[in-house]
Order: sequence, then C-alpha cells, then structure tokens
Amino acid sequence: MKNRHPDTVFEDADYVFINKPPGLLTIPDRFDVNAPSLYQILTERFHEIYIVHRLDKDTSGLVAFAKTTEAHRHLCHQFEKHTVQKTYLALIIGLPAQEAQIITLPIAEDPKFPGRMIISHHHGKTAHTEFRIIEKFRNYSVAEVTPKTGRTHQIRVHFKAIGHPLAVDPLYGNARGIYLSDFKPDYRFKEGEPEKPLIARLTLHAASLRFQHTNGEMITVQAELPKDFRSVINHLRKSRTRTRVSQS
Repeated sequence: MKNRHPDTVFEDADYVFINKPPGLLTIPDRFDVNAPSLYQILTERFHEIYIVHRLDKDTSGLVAFAKTTEAHRHLCHQFEKHTVQKTYLALIIGLPAQEAQIITLPIAEDPKFPGRMIISHHHGKTAHTEFRIIEKFRNYSVAEVTPKTGRTHQIRVHFKAIGHPLAVDPLYGNARGIYLSDFKPDYRFKEGEPEKPLIARLTLHAASLRFQHTNGEMITVQAELPKDFRSVINHLRKSRTRTRVSQS
C-alpha cells in the first residue's frame, strides 16, 4: 500500500505524531472501507491506537495519536479547551491588504450542500483564525495560520470569506492546480506530453503543534513541507515575481 510507512516525527510511550502525506485519509472512509487511512496503518503497527484529531484527506502535516486512554484524555481535553497551539502554512491567492489579521466569522454547514461550510451570522458557531503573511509573490501569498478554534474547514472558509482562498481548493475556490507555466512565461512544453501540475491538492499544511505532555512538559512538534508544496514555493521564489514582506 502506498504511504504504508508515513513519517513519524515524534514518538514516546504516550504519543505518536505523524507527518501525514496528502491524499491519505486520517480515519477510515464510511463509504469506502478499503481506502487506506492513517488510523488503519497505525492500528496494524501498534494494535491499539487512539485518534486525537483529524486532517482533511488532501491536507498534509501533523496528526496526533495517543497510545493510552490516559494520554488520549489528556490531549483531547487540551484540544477541546483550545490550549493546543496549532500552526499551519497556507498558500493563498492574492495579497491581503493587511499582513496580519484576525478573522472571527461564525461557521455553519451549508444547508444546500452537505459537507460544505459557509459563513453564517445567524446559525454559525464561533470561529477564530489568526494569520500573518510571511512571504509574498505577484499572485500568491504564504500565510502562517494559527486557528484558535477547530471548526470544520475553518481555515479554508475563512480565507475564502476575506477574498483570498487557498491557491488550490476544489470545494471553496480553484480546482485546477498550479502549473509552472502559470508564472513562467518562457516555459517550454514537451511535445506530445501534457504539463503536470506542481501541486494539485489543498495548499494547506499542518506545520506544528505545541501541547502539554502528560508529564507536564510543554512540547512543540514540527512537520516539514511535503515535496509538492516545497516545489511550488521554490519555483515562485525563483521567478521574477517575488517581493519581500517588511520585517517591521
């Protein structure tokens, strides 16, 4: 099975943190029990494992699992109280007018499209997302995102709401993917071969988690960007469209 051995970035007697590759489910699919999932892989490895939180299938990055019921209860309580510090990296479309923002728009499920979320001031639940732009290009920005709540699709919905959706997001924006020819005018196509996208999934990565261990120690776990995400950023940096964010 592809992704049979996803990268473990932290492990001890209580926890195991995985850098989930894009395209891999966190938990089994209700409708396709044969689809590979991170939970299935870790269950085969540890026999018993406890899910703490989830990532969307096409989001890469850190997913935490607990090895014991006590450790599971301890970390889940922190997620419920929003004391776990979660940091994401997002490639978004455009350049926000403000390089640091706080978005506090309530989120609810779209009654017309189950599984899709919308901003709803009447029926939505409180949602709080903070971000700062750490790198800018002509048509894209890289944002460091710190969600303070954990609503479904929160980061994706909030960025769409302020007019800067993820660079690739089939549900809330662009489903096409990003190609080298998009920002390299002199790109030469190989005759007879279609151009492959640099990235064709959600441009969102769970980069770090800071939490309190069962022993009381504060621990920060980090996950490197996967190859497709790194490739896009590197090509954008090499292009002539790059500008720097002020360091004030």
